[in-house]
Amino acid sequence: MRVERAPEICAAYSEGAGIYRIVPSGVAFPRSRGELQGLVDWARASRTPLVPRGAGSGMGGGNVGWGLVVDLTHGFAHPLAVSRGRVTAGCSVTYRTLADRAAPTGQRLPPEPSSSRFCTLGGMIACNAAGARSLRYGAIRDWVEALEVVWADGTAGVVRRGEEGRWPVERELRALVDQHAALVRDRFPSTTKNSSGYALDRYLDSGDLVDLLVGSEGTLALITECTLRLAPLATQRASVLVAVPRLDDIGAAVAAILTAHPTALELLERTFLDLSASAAALVPPGAPAALIAEFEEHSGEAARAVAERVQKEMIGLGAHVEVGVTPEDEATLWALRHDASPTLARLPETRRSLQLVEDGCVPVAALGEYVAGVRAAAARHDVEVVLFGHAGDGHVHVNALTDLTTPDWQDRLRRVFDDVTGLVVRLGGTLAGEHGDGRLRARALATTFGPDVANLFAQVKRLFDPTDILNPGVIIPDGHDLLADLKIGPQAATIPENVAQGLRTIEREGRWEVSKRGLATEPR
Repeated sequence: MRVERAPEICAAYSEGAGIYRIVPSGVAFPRSRGELQGLVDWARASRTPLVPRGAGSGMGGGNVGWGLVVDLTHGFAHPLAVSRGRVTAGCSVTYRTLADRAAPTGQRLPPEPSSSRFCTLGGMIACNAAGARSLRYGAIRDWVEALEVVWADGTAGVVRRGEEGRWPVERELRALVDQHAALVRDRFPSTTKNSSGYALDRYLDSGDLVDLLVGSEGTLALITECTLRLAPLATQRASVLVAVPRLDDIGAAVAAILTAHPTALELLERTFLDLSASAAALVPPGAPAALIAEFEEHSGEAARAVAERVQKEMIGLGAHVEVGVTPEDEATLWALRHDASPTLARLPETRRSLQLVEDGCVPVAALGEYVAGVRAAAARHDVEVVLFGHAGDGHVHVNALTDLTTPDWQDRLRRVFDDVTGLVVRLGGTLAGEHGDGRLRARALATTFGPDVANLFAQVKRLFDPTDILNPGVIIPDGHDLLADLKIGPQAATIPENVAQGLRTIEREGRWEVSKRGLATEPR
């Protein structure tokens, strides 16, 4: 197995899609399960932290760290075997590759993140990824049937749904979780999506170790292969864009649209619309927010009928409505949803977008209050923000647009983070709806879940990884400061300029499929 420690190689793996830059001590490139087991054995003996990584597109900082980054994309691309109703695939297979292989068989994997072009299945499972269509189809956890893993003691095996009690750790785990069952049921968020902490609530109900491993971000075991359920391809679709006249109307509009059982229901707040090149042609300038809903039905006529019924109801609420019933019109509406991300990535170096409170999810009934609260916190501390997300799940992505020329920008960001964390707790939500905690949110789990649940998480971690070599500092905090080790600002770690520019290009263009190892070998 190849392990690289050259400064440029380490620099190329110092960043992911989130806010941090942490230069690792080296990068390992295992190509087989046996090589990965050997690496884990060595890491345990030498007490070297391992930071598993796929494409690097995760937002929470779980794909960077001070130990040895383990790039799983140079192996584990096999198998990719599609059968009726399921697929078995290596952890480095991307969602897009799977989708292209499954489509000719009339099948698909419904949870589709916006990063589907390059995100790996291992990365999706690690953070319990979801996407726009999780409103109807749930997150990736609901589709996982089996996981091949390497444990922290170097052993390996397959964990299958429905097989309880096979692994030695399960007896102690079950006793621990059962002992704290009332605490778990009381303190876990009442949201439709959650990828924060360990999924003790799901494990408590199902008894399936699979449910706990999904979303554990490489802190309990390393995933090498998975078996997933597949669903039939969508038949017919129609979409509706709804521009609400007032921010207070979001809740009523969302509630009304949900009665029509949409596949997806997205929120584009005015701060987002102002960045979009195509918003002016679709959304009236005075509208504070827009919603985009997608409906899947058994026929084109049924899809059109649902869209027209929603159109009529929304007009009755005083909203401006656009309907897309052809693939071309639908594409126009949904292009708006994807407009702002490239714009955010291309901001000047003195005004950067930071994904600081970017994954909050609250009960759907509290969505309007959450949006208003985030905007108020940002205004209170003079931080410009852009809001968008998955309205049907009460799930909002927030990008802070940071002016690096102001001397106190870090202090203001910290206050926004603390205020929004308090807001999420008050509304019964979670800080991570689909992106995981990473290093970013680990420090806040004692606040969002309470100290007793945070301590329970730490006990679970010790059961699986007593020497703390698997992604330490992720989910379980290690004292890392929220705004230390940022990729921007005067205190950012110095890395070779050619690598820094290459990473910035990847970020601007959203090309996380580009080989990071290749960045280090490009000429200066």
